Amino acid sequence: MADYYQHPSAIVDEGAQIGESSRVWHFVHVCAGARIGKGVSLGQNVFVGNKVIIGDDCKVQNNVSVYDNVTLEEGVFCGPSMVFTNVYNPRSLIERKDQYRDTLVKKGATLGANCTVVCGVTIGEYAFVGAGAVINKNVPAYALMVGVPARQIGWMSEFGEQLSLPVQGEGQVNCPHTGAKYLLDGTVLSKVEAQ
Repeated sequence: MADYYQHPSAIVDEGAQIGESSRVWHFVHVCAGARIGKGVSLGQNVFVGNKVIIGDDCKVQNNVSVYDNVTLEEGVFCGPSMVFTNVYNPRSLIERKDQYRDTLVKKGATLGANCTVVCGVTIGEYAFVGAGAVINKNVPAYALMVGVPARQIGWMSEFGEQLSLPVQGEGQVNCPHTGAKYLLDGTVLSKVEAQ
């Protein structure tokens, strides 16, 4: 007996690995090669391909297709109807399954509703992609990205609030919600661990 919830309308192909306490909702299809962690929520009408890894505690909202060669680390949020791709220059009349590009979304990142992630990029830890943005290049950790194509307009805390720091330069700030300290050095933001 499975130790996760599966709605009767969902299809989980034999061989798929799904961790305990995960929830697979209405009309989801999980392919046989997928590896899904613990405490994951797959919303209505989600598709998960064969060569997909989804880490613990991810939330994949309604109408998201997670195609082959996409990896989501722990705690990634995929907003409703956001889009992943896996072929950079698709053509219906030309087979390009041997040209899939890897996409990596690192721990704690948020991908807003209706955003698009063009394949072959890495999205850094706790980055925040605004609704409707198009990501076509790597995204730094903690970066706040908006627009088409997306551009960085600021920085986000692990709590999910915008930090009062410039996009580049020097500075430090504490998260008003958690007290965590963030240090900006040029174009790199890092969380300073308490000693």
